[in-house]
Amino acid sequence: MPSYVNPEKCDGCKALDKTACQYICPNDLMVLDKATEKAYNQDVAMCWECYNCVKICPVDAIEMRGYADFVPLGATVTPMRGSDAIMWTVKFRNGMLKRFKFPIRTTPEGSAVPDGGWDTGTDDLGDATLFTEPGSIGLPEVPTLK
Repeated sequence: MPSYVNPEKCDGCKALDKTACQYICPNDLMVLDKATEKAYNQDVAMCWECYNCVKICPVDAIEMRGYADFVPLGATVTPMRGSDAIMWTVKFRNGMLKRFKFPIRTTPEGSAVPDGGWDTGTDDLGDATLFTEPGSIGLPEVPTLK
């Protein structure tokens, strides 16, 4: 579900020229209303649901409504980013809170190995061999139909 800004929490990043959510939104959907000094999503139908704005908001003013397969209908999901993990807080309609902590990437920027260290045996991107198979699934070769 698209992210939305809670106007009661939003401080417009202290009414600077560009808010944190404006800076990070890959689709340029987040804007600052100069009259109210609050940010908002100008076109929720175009939202990619990347949640970058949710994660970067310094006052946790941007929330998302989770999908039914992730959280029950009516619940809200809010991430809090730490130095080594993201804590996802799910608030259910009855007020109950559940928290889930997941580690974040700790490798330096630009140091990721594109193939993850798995040998694909080819540099041809059109090859039928899946990216990390057969090594990642523990097989000596990719199964094929005869």
